[in-house]
Amino acid sequence: MAPKTARARRLGIALRTHREAAGLTLEAAADEINSTRSTLSRYENAQTLVSPATVRALLTLYGVSPDEIAAAVQLAKDARKPGWWVSYSYLLDRRTIDFIALEAEATGIANFEPSVVPGLLQTADYIRGVMRGGPHTLSDEQVEQRVHLRLDRQQRLTGDDPPILDAIIDEGALLRPVGDRDVMEGQLRHLLKMGELPNITVQVIPLAAGYHRGTRGSLHILEFADPEDPIIASVETVAGQMVLDRPGDLRTCTKIMEHLRSVALSPAASRDQLLRLLNER
Repeated sequence: MAPKTARARRLGIALRTHREAAGLTLEAAADEINSTRSTLSRYENAQTLVSPATVRALLTLYGVSPDEIAAAVQLAKDARKPGWWVSYSYLLDRRTIDFIALEAEATGIANFEPSVVPGLLQTADYIRGVMRGGPHTLSDEQVEQRVHLRLDRQQRLTGDDPPILDAIIDEGALLRPVGDRDVMEGQLRHLLKMGELPNITVQVIPLAAGYHRGTRGSLHILEFADPEDPIIASVETVAGQMVLDRPGDLRTCTKIMEHLRSVALSPAASRDQLLRLLNER
């Protein structure tokens, strides 16, 4: 099963929208192309990649214009191209791979972390410390594979046309030792360096803010370039990463992220706080 990329999601939304505009049920549309309701449902929910030929057949059935059909067919072709993360698929569960595939296409990333430094801003040594303290016992080779995966995810931040990253970190995550003293010093210096990039904003929620709406867990919100692509939220649970795309869930997550920004220190004050923490070590 292929990862649910932003392109696949956009294509699924288009297929559903055009079918509904044509007044056809899933059953009726599936019958017309000799398919099944469940298969067509998986196409529309981006759970299964749909072939360009099937896209053409469906949109022709729906009476869509030739230009729109051509664009959708190209989207179907693009959605089938493997991403860089495919070589790491064997390492992670499906939900995590789905999130990485979406993150790789996002133009805006907002991330709050209550317990650790955000993954996109972690140093290699910090990643090693996190992996060794995780819920699974990993060999040195498995740890290094995960280090390389996370570093590969970070490359977009300093590449061409990088995404905007708003990172909000609870101060508790910065006080919690991961690795030895040198690892934490290196991590704090890295946060200061990355925060200087024009596409990255780092904010710290001080312990003095007390209990806040993000105390329960991490939160990601992804935005995409195409206005037809709805935002995606992701939360971390004991069972792993959970991607949310229902309107009600997205509204709740957006409000929580806005609250976290409001209780966090400003970027300038956050930089001062990072410098204080570094000097106190």
